[in-house]
Amino acid sequence: MEILKTLDKFEKLDSSIVTIGSYDGIHRGHFGILSSVTHHANALSVPSVLVTFDPHPRHILDPAADKLSLIMGLEQKLEIIDSLGINLVYVIDFTTQFSKTTAREFLDNTILPFFNPYYIIIGYDHHFGYNREGSPEFLTSYCSEHDIELEIVPPVTDENTIISSTHIRHLIQSGFVRRANFELGSVFGFFGCVVHGAGRGRSLDFPTANVVPIEKNQLMPKPGVYFTRGRINGLHLYGMCNFGTRPTFNEKELIMEVHFFHDDLTDLYGKEIRIEFLERIRDEKKFPNPIKLKEQLIRDKKICLDIQSKYE
Repeated sequence: MEILKTLDKFEKLDSSIVTIGSYDGIHRGHFGILSSVTHHANALSVPSVLVTFDPHPRHILDPAADKLSLIMGLEQKLEIIDSLGINLVYVIDFTTQFSKTTAREFLDNTILPFFNPYYIIIGYDHHFGYNREGSPEFLTSYCSEHDIELEIVPPVTDENTIISSTHIRHLIQSGFVRRANFELGSVFGFFGCVVHGAGRGRSLDFPTANVVPIEKNQLMPKPGVYFTRGRINGLHLYGMCNFGTRPTFNEKELIMEVHFFHDDLTDLYGKEIRIEFLERIRDEKKFPNPIKLKEQLIRDKKICLDIQSKYE
């Protein structure tokens, strides 16, 4: 898959199948769009093209508001897009100046001259351009004017709920990571850096890696204990994670600690790992003393090991 950050030296395409969008947390609804893009591209023997934006437009358009928490960073999105067979991704640097580009200007000056789309394929609720004027209705008229085929992909539902990034974000923040993973069609997780911690896990015979997300606007799960999977030093390891304030020790700062089910891990400090959340085991609890906490950790580990076979 070719990834473009600029079109300065790009050789214009004779034809292509194009989709446009932020793709905030690629999910099963997006799979339908991207599947249609690759299907038409293969049938016509032309490139499949995805045009997306980084950073997320909301981070530029709402600078004074709380930053939108991201389900997945650009690197993970590109991995998934590549796995789905898209030939070319154009990542536009979304700036304040670019945000003032109208939908017509964007199509006239970028999409048509560089990609010459035979088809444009979008989701049923997609909007782009200044003031979100690039609606499905606008595209229907525009594509008719320019003799471009348009496909508007209907929503995908899960138990009568439309699958969307907003709904998945709510599921993750509410602790329903299994349902979120189903709607994503992949496992929620992120890349993080291992930092020094207080060393309490080791004193309990449960050594942990303290993980800080690399993406500063990373969406975090609901505090609690999770069965997890990690990728570190080329290894794929299962483990369990506590995300919380460690109330047994009367602390208040949210900390993410991951205990991997592996005995031979070398020094992890400063290493980059990927952590994935498979199932939520329980809420975080305050125990009367570290001994009771350790007894609970032993029970937690047994639960995780019992369900590990489902994911192997």
